[in-house]
Amino acid sequence: MRVLLAGGGTAGHTSPLLATADALRRLDPDVEITCLGTPRGLENKVVPAAGYTLRLVPPVPLPRKPGKDLFLVPKRLRAAVKAALEIIDEVQPDVIVGYGGYVSMPAYVAARRRKIPLVVHEQNALPGIANKVGSRLATRVAVSFPGTPLKKGEYVGLPIRRMISTLDRPALRAEARAFFGLDADRPTLVVTGGSQGARRVNQAISGASAALGSAGVQVLHVIGPNGASDPSWTTPVATGVPYVVLPFVERMDLALAAADLMVCRSGASSVVEASASGVPAIFVPLPIGNGEQALNARPVVEAGGALLVEDSSFTADYVADMVPALVLDTERLARMGAAAADLVPRDADDKLARIIRDVAGAAR
Repeated sequence: MRVLLAGGGTAGHTSPLLATADALRRLDPDVEITCLGTPRGLENKVVPAAGYTLRLVPPVPLPRKPGKDLFLVPKRLRAAVKAALEIIDEVQPDVIVGYGGYVSMPAYVAARRRKIPLVVHEQNALPGIANKVGSRLATRVAVSFPGTPLKKGEYVGLPIRRMISTLDRPALRAEARAFFGLDADRPTLVVTGGSQGARRVNQAISGASAALGSAGVQVLHVIGPNGASDPSWTTPVATGVPYVVLPFVERMDLALAAADLMVCRSGASSVVEASASGVPAIFVPLPIGNGEQALNARPVVEAGGALLVEDSSFTADYVADMVPALVLDTERLARMGAAAADLVPRDADDKLARIIRDVAGAAR
C-alpha cells in the first residue's frame, strides 16, 4: 500500500498526520508513506525527524476577505496542482489523505484529476475552506469532534501520538519535572501558546510571575519561536521558585506529565492532547479565524474538564487572581482531569489508519 499524506503549516496539521503515519506502519509494516507539505511549514522540521519522506508544493493561502491575495489564488492553485500532479505521478499512491490547510487543496484537486481515492480528516470543530471542498470529493471523511458540520463526516477523533495517548502521568511525573529542571514536589503550571507561540498568553503569564512564585507555583513556559525572537513577550520576575522558559518542547509527553494545570490555546491538538492525558486546562482561544478554537474547547469545558477564557480577558491580573488558587486546589484539579480524560477517544490514529487501508484496498 502506498499512501500520500497531505498536511502542514502548524502542529495542528502535522501532529495528526504523523500520528496517522505511525498507525499505518503498525497496521502494515510494508506501507510506503510520502508526506506532502509546503516550504514554509513546521513539516519541514518534524516530518523528516520522524523518518518520513517529505515532498513540497507551493503554498496556496485561501484568504477569508477580498483583496490582492484572493485574486492570486487561481494562479497559485494552478502551480501547486501542477507540482502535486508531478509528485503523484512519481509516487503512484493508492490513496491520498488530506488534513486541510494550504497544502491540501492542490492535493484534493490533483486526486480528482488522477481519479485517486481521497480520505479527508478535519481537526477542528468548525471546518476550513479546503476540507469543505475536499469532503465533497472524498470517499471517506473523518472528524475530530462530534457534530462537525462536514459532508459525510464520521466521528473518529483526532489522531494523537502514542507517547501521549498511552501516557501514565503519575508514573512519569518525577522524571518529567527533572527533565525540565523543575522541583519534583511543587505545584506546576505548564504554559504553551501552540507551535508559534501566543503573545497575549505569554505576557499574561510572565506578568503574573510574582504572584505565581509567591504562591509556590513553578512554571514551565513554552513561548514558541515568535516569543523567543521578541523578549517583550516574556519577562518573568525572579522569585526563587523555578520559572523555566523554553522556545519549543520536543517531548510534549513529558510536559503533560509535569503539569498539574495547563494554560494553552485551544487548537484541536492542544485540546485533545491535554484532555486525553487527563490534564486540567485553561483554554484561551485564538481571537482570529472563524471561531473554531472556542468550539474545539466547548465539549471539554461543558464536561467540567477545563475553563475557557477569552483572549481579551486573559490578563496578568486574571492570572494572578485565579490561577494560583486553582493550581493549589488538588481536589478540583482531580475532578477536572477525570472529566476531561473520560471524554476524548485515544485510538483515533488506529481508526483512521483502518479507514485509509479500507479505501486503498477497495480501489485496487
